[in-house]
Amino acid sequence: MPHDLVIVANRLPVDRVTNRDGSTSWTRSPGGLVSAIEPVLRGYDGVWMGWPGGTEQDLEEFEDDGLALVPMTMTAEDIEGHYEGFSNGTLWPLYHDLVAKPEFHREWWESYVEVNERFAAAAAEQANENATVWVHDYQLQLVPRMLRELRPDLRIGFYLHIPFPPAELFQQLPWRRQILEGLLGADLVGFQLPGGAQNFVRLVRQRVGHKTHRDLVYLPDGRTVRAAAYPISIDAKGFETLATSPEAVTRAEEIRVALGNPRRVFLGCDRLDYTKGIYARLRAFSELIEDGHFDVEDAVFVQVAVPSREQVEQYQLLRDEIERLVGRINGEHGRIGRPAVHYLHTSLSREEMAAFYRTADVMVVTPYRDGMNLVAKEYVACRADDDGALVLSEFAGAADELRQAWLVNPYDINGMKAALLAAYQADEQEVTRRMKAMRKQVTQHDVTAWADSFMSALADTAGSSHEKTLRPARRS
Repeated sequence: MPHDLVIVANRLPVDRVTNRDGSTSWTRSPGGLVSAIEPVLRGYDGVWMGWPGGTEQDLEEFEDDGLALVPMTMTAEDIEGHYEGFSNGTLWPLYHDLVAKPEFHREWWESYVEVNERFAAAAAEQANENATVWVHDYQLQLVPRMLRELRPDLRIGFYLHIPFPPAELFQQLPWRRQILEGLLGADLVGFQLPGGAQNFVRLVRQRVGHKTHRDLVYLPDGRTVRAAAYPISIDAKGFETLATSPEAVTRAEEIRVALGNPRRVFLGCDRLDYTKGIYARLRAFSELIEDGHFDVEDAVFVQVAVPSREQVEQYQLLRDEIERLVGRINGEHGRIGRPAVHYLHTSLSREEMAAFYRTADVMVVTPYRDGMNLVAKEYVACRADDDGALVLSEFAGAADELRQAWLVNPYDINGMKAALLAAYQADEQEVTRRMKAMRKQVTQHDVTAWADSFMSALADTAGSSHEKTLRPARRS
């Protein structure tokens, strides 16, 4: 049945898993996009379209934990060309300041176009007349224009969860104009930071030739497209509730005991990705031990590395590199039963993650480039006692909001060492002052406020060209 709100994303919020007995079931997906959008979908009477992973072709619309879900199929060729190829081999490194070298292959681009066409056609079928369609992220940047050509009655929003690069980088893309025109199919194009929106408008003016004024783009057909920043957030109250539950309190105590009751627990939690700066932060931590500032009785580092894109060679090499570093650090600085770094290559549940956030005295979030980084906000939300220190990369979008963190340049190992040591040594009064300010920011600007601000702006931007304005069916 058609819906008034259609969420279109590369992935569904669930993954199909095969159980030991051979049966299959659905489990909640990891990742910031799922954490951010799930409460929105529950708040509005909508449907989520996306790929569930794998190559199974005969999947039908279903409901899971109260969410209406439409699975989109992918062939092995789609995964290789659209997902691993153009999305993650071309766009991902290009949009992350060339932390890795992007590859430009015409075959990948053709696959990207085909998959975007399929998503657009399916969204057109799922949407009621004058419905709102909210398209998400870099894998689907052509969908807005394709969808508008199929269904000009729709109100269309697009949100980019990763950084949008400056012209100097974006212009390397052979299909730069097609991407820009694809995004201009939306009524509202949302970015994490004002700089991303400004980069987009500037590129549209320079490369497509449309008239612009501040955050507005004026199209020849009379439409006006707005490009603006809507910093994404989290379900702050939900994370605080998880972290203060009796189960989380008990589990956090168990974790600290298992770690040997050190004076300070450092924690990193990231997808295993070259943009996250995992290697550099572990190196900085090990050098602090080498320099004699503390030993394994004083501090340990727990690094949770969530498996990511495991079939891609670059990610396999990254994993090997980090695991060799962990082995070297523990070989040089660990003791029997007391490793300096506890490395977990796994995906943890929200409940388990909340317990780890509660355990950590110092949270270390040091990506080389990140659109927002919701882990930083999740940690802050979980510190209900206004304690805990956050060391945060100034190149994460979250740094614009969490200014009371110890901000670092992740390319500067000495600077990172200084920040880690300052957070380690900070007195209770300073830690509380910083955390109170950050908790106020995260609590007041949660995922509900983010979704409402985007939806309201989308309704205003679309203006009188749409008869029906989407309103919340219920708020969770």
